[in-house]
Amino acid sequence: MHILCAGDEFISADLLARALEPALKRLGLAGDFIRVDTPWPTEPFTAVDGVREAAGDPRKIAGLVSGADALVTHLAPVTAEVLDAGRGSLRVVGVTRGGPVNVDVPAATAAGIPVVHLPGRNLGAVAEFCVGTMICAMRGLPAASAELSAGRWDGAGFRYDRVGLELRAATVGLVGLGAVGLRVAELLRGFGSRLLAHDPYAEPAAADRVGVRLVDLPELLRESDVVSLHARLTGETTRMIDEAALAAMRPGSVLVNTARGELVDTRALDAALASGHLRAAVLDVFDPEPPSPDDPLPRRPGVLATPHLAGASRQVAEESAERIAAEVARVLTGARPTACINPETLTA
Repeated sequence: MHILCAGDEFISADLLARALEPALKRLGLAGDFIRVDTPWPTEPFTAVDGVREAAGDPRKIAGLVSGADALVTHLAPVTAEVLDAGRGSLRVVGVTRGGPVNVDVPAATAAGIPVVHLPGRNLGAVAEFCVGTMICAMRGLPAASAELSAGRWDGAGFRYDRVGLELRAATVGLVGLGAVGLRVAELLRGFGSRLLAHDPYAEPAAADRVGVRLVDLPELLRESDVVSLHARLTGETTRMIDEAALAAMRPGSVLVNTARGELVDTRALDAALASGHLRAAVLDVFDPEPPSPDDPLPRRPGVLATPHLAGASRQVAEESAERIAAEVARVLTGARPTACINPETLTA
């Protein structure tokens, strides 16, 4: 069994191979591993040859995939060229991401190759990040830290008109109630927050289970002290948090975005922060990404800006490798995987 492990500096080829070896062994299979790593995240991913986010040279991957039974990767470009090079031997592509955006899925489907992936793979890390940064933003910690770093002791941060809310006194509105939104809600219940959510596709039973009341977007914006974005990026959700939506938010409220930068009109957000209408913002994603050097948002004292790190943890890397190993092993033995983006190839 020949397996190409295409890793990077987060989920390395060695980590993938170490997870695959026992997963295959449990099924009576032995693996011969080809290992290759790219320098992501030291070097950013890009769009390449029909895939949206990928790291590495597709020509190099194409040169290594010939004769492989499986290609397992985090961010390597699985383009039509790569899939064509694996034609005749490649039986499955495994991607350790929530969505396989580094794979040309139509080309894989045309070639009859299943693409398995890991929905919700980093939901625990993202949810913890959201709750932790909500606390920081509501209490004004980014601005206070910036003042102290500049050598100024801001004693006025204890004034009543400047102090913020605790989570137990806050209403938190979740825009999107998928896997991450539900996990954020579970964590916030422990703090005693009042929880609202807007998601036209949410299951009422799931919302009830985590103590969330489903509302329309105008009510959520009007009633929330914190608005946290967890929606997928679609034509419907692009720029959904625009000037009007920001104006509808409570004065002194906080916006948290760990989903996609394109969900927010960034110029309107900058204006809302500059005017003082919003108290603070937490931004882990940007449009474009990385942001341009002259983007004013990361430099605002009330903004806690991080370079797309919400989903980064050791648990995410290790557990993703183990989960994708199990998915790939299922396909190789004829069993049905948990998540396949093109399930029609399984029947074929």
